Amino acid sequence: MKDQRVIRVGSRGSVLALRQTQEVVERLSRVYQEVQWEVVPITTTGDRFPEDPKTTFAKGMFVKEVEEALLRGIVDLAVHSLKDLPVDLPPGLAIFAVLKREDPRDVLLSRKGLPFAALPRGATIGTSSVRRKVQIEALRPDLEVVPLRGNVPTRIRKMERGEVDALVLAAAGLKRLGEEARIVEYFSPEVLVPAVGQGVIVVEGRAKDPLESMVTVLNHKETAQAVEIERNFLRLFGGGCQIPVGALAVVENGWIRLFGMAAYGKEVKKVSLEGPVEEQSSLVQSLVRLLRGDGHE
Repeated sequence: MKDQRVIRVGSRGSVLALRQTQEVVERLSRVYQEVQWEVVPITTTGDRFPEDPKTTFAKGMFVKEVEEALLRGIVDLAVHSLKDLPVDLPPGLAIFAVLKREDPRDVLLSRKGLPFAALPRGATIGTSSVRRKVQIEALRPDLEVVPLRGNVPTRIRKMERGEVDALVLAAAGLKRLGEEARIVEYFSPEVLVPAVGQGVIVVEGRAKDPLESMVTVLNHKETAQAVEIERNFLRLFGGGCQIPVGALAVVENGWIRLFGMAAYGKEVKKVSLEGPVEEQSSLVQSLVRLLRGDGHE
């Protein structure tokens, strides 16, 4: 019997990351049955120090070690949640495929099953995201938003223990973990603008590696267009800045709907634009200009 070729796929070691990576591997194995796919879990900085508040702003905290393993040849491919990837990849790496986006919205879970508007004054909402925090406080200044870190199952357990009354999480992660039934309410992107790349899985590899031609079978054109727009917005706005920002692009039949937000202290600015795909560059520039506004540098 001829030996199978082994392709090693690196992944952050969290339950959700491994679930996402397994989804990618299963899809590839159906196309390339002659290949043996091996998932390689890698512990990242974000996983080692989940309670450290400095990781809130640390760029690449959930991907750095995975990308280093890729560059060193320890793994052949890597699977990431796109929102964890900095807008500029390390030299020598490239995104090989952008999978079709899962639900990009943020959602509410609450211990007593209450929707957002029905939460009592002073109720606590847990999140590790400053982007979510500022938007929630703008919508309901009577609520207390508290920092709550850890992976999705950990945060759910903390809510069930009574550490907080409610959580705001990404719909995509809950659906991939089979926890969709816990969702009490979905926030539309006009109400709570998601993070750039939210709900999207990507496959990363070494630039010019022949493996790219195998992996592109997973690429979803309209999702790839949408996240390119979002990441261009983040790059133009200033991906390394400390200002909480969010953006979501929806591309359908050559038309873009673009949602964006930026927060300056307690002031939260939100903008929605739309136009043809051919004008995506000018739409992104308009979004940045409108969110920056007069006096915001």
